[in-house]
Amino acid sequence: MDTVVPTRITREIHVDAPVERVWAVLTTAEHISGWFGDSASVDLRPGGAMALGWAAYGDFRAVITKVEAPRAFAFRWAAEPDVEPGQGNSTLVDFTLTADGGGTRLTVAETGFGLLSRPAAAQAEHAQENTKGWEQELAELKAYAEA
Repeated sequence: MDTVVPTRITREIHVDAPVERVWAVLTTAEHISGWFGDSASVDLRPGGAMALGWAAYGDFRAVITKVEAPRAFAFRWAAEPDVEPGQGNSTLVDFTLTADGGGTRLTVAETGFGLLSRPAAAQAEHAQENTKGWEQELAELKAYAEA
């Protein structure tokens, strides 16, 4: 049986906080480390470096690809710790923020799993892990932004 590798995973949540607050939570190192991993560094500009750290998993490097405050933010991050993101070893994460009543509709889409330089089963496993990860991380973002 052939392994099916998703081309895109998408998650959407409503955050009971204004767009500007959610933008800050998504793009500021001090806030990112409050909901996404244990540490973060961000050079908030296209081409800027970003690092996301987890004590249990290591530091994952990223390059920011889009900054359209306060509506769109994207980065390409390495699939393995301690390597620079590049062709064959990274996926693209794209956030969109939309005003929704008094809050924010936040959508995250991650693409590029099928382009990772690994066997299809490993690509599919990475997509599955990140699907679960985004569910958990977005719940943490929501709680953090609404606090």
